[in-house]
Amino acid sequence: EVQLVESGGGLVQPGGSLRLSCAASGFTFGNYDMIWVRQAPGKGPEWVSAIRYGGTSTYYAESVKGRFTISRDNAKNTLYLQMNSLKPEDTAVYYCARSYLGAGSTDYWGQGSQVNVFS
Repeated sequence: EVQLVESGGGLVQPGGSLRLSCAASGFTFGNYDMIWVRQAPGKGPEWVSAIRYGGTSTYYAESVKGRFTISRDNAKNTLYLQMNSLKPEDTAVYYCARSYLGAGSTDYWGQGSQVNVFS
């Protein structure tokens, strides 16, 4: 029943911007923390960002701090990742996931959205 569907990825030049969306359904979205994780070709998954269930606290990997902004609209059951000043090393499949940040656990993942940054 739980579904997470990412969208908004694509091809962009270095320095450009993209906004990813994650549409959630099948659960009470506002009761859960959410995260973004990415996986570059041939690499393991890398945690990118997290947001508490009410949007009161946000967290970022050092590699994206100052460039990416995580947000959520609980009324729309949607999670966002605004990505600015994109770099080639940001190229990856980006996944949203439902999480329990206090427990350090993640239980449901979306299918991913491809982001390609090239010059």
